[in-house]
Order: sequence, then C-alpha cells, then structure tokens
Amino acid sequence: MCLLDRVTACDADGIACLSATHRDASNPLRRDGVLPAVCGLEYALQAMALHGALTDGGPQGVGFLAALAGVEVGAERLDDIQGDLAVSATALARESRGFIYGFAVEGGGRRLLSGRATVVLA
Repeated sequence: MCLLDRVTACDADGIACLSATHRDASNPLRRDGVLPAVCGLEYALQAMALHGALTDGGPQGVGFLAALAGVEVGAERLDDIQGDLAVSATALARESRGFIYGFAVEGGGRRLLSGRATVVLA
C-alpha cells in the first residue's frame, strides 16, 4: 500500500510529501466510508520509510513501530479534508538499529496529527 503521491522536499534531516489518497473511496484504511485521523500515522510512517530509502540509498529493512510519544490529533477524520495532505517527517535520531522521527500531517489549513515515532529495524 502506497499512500503518498509525491515528495516535495527531501534532505538529510527530513522529508515533505503530499497525498490526495485520503479522499479516495478505495483507500484500504477506510472503514464504513470513513478515514479516521489516526490513520495519518500510516502516512507519516510511510514518509519516514521513504526518507530512509532516499537518504540511505536503498529500501529500509523491516521495521516495527516501537513507540509513539506526544501524539496530538486535531481532527476526527481525514476523508473530509479538502485539498492534499501535507505529510512531513524530521529525523531526530538515526542509528543502524532504528530511528526516531518527529512527524506532522496537515491539511485544510490546520494540523491534523503530530507527534514522535520510534521505529526499530529487524
């Protein structure tokens, strides 16, 4: 499943992406026609994996979400947000066995979801 449509910026520290898939009726994360805002976590995690692949020169190994911290949810759902979702991820710590990223999902002129994620690589 690929939820991100395009990368708008990428450097050693982070990545910015856009997506319109939140409005797609066939989005695999929808339940009963609704895409809950918490699904923005998957968008952010995909941005993190893409950042790793683009900056490390290849795909990331298998990773497991180990922790979330400081998560703030500013909406109930994503499917009713007009325009693209802006998904950003900033590397706070990167090591051979995992990483910590700050992330944000924005759309409709507001922050929809933000926080930090720790991912451990297998």
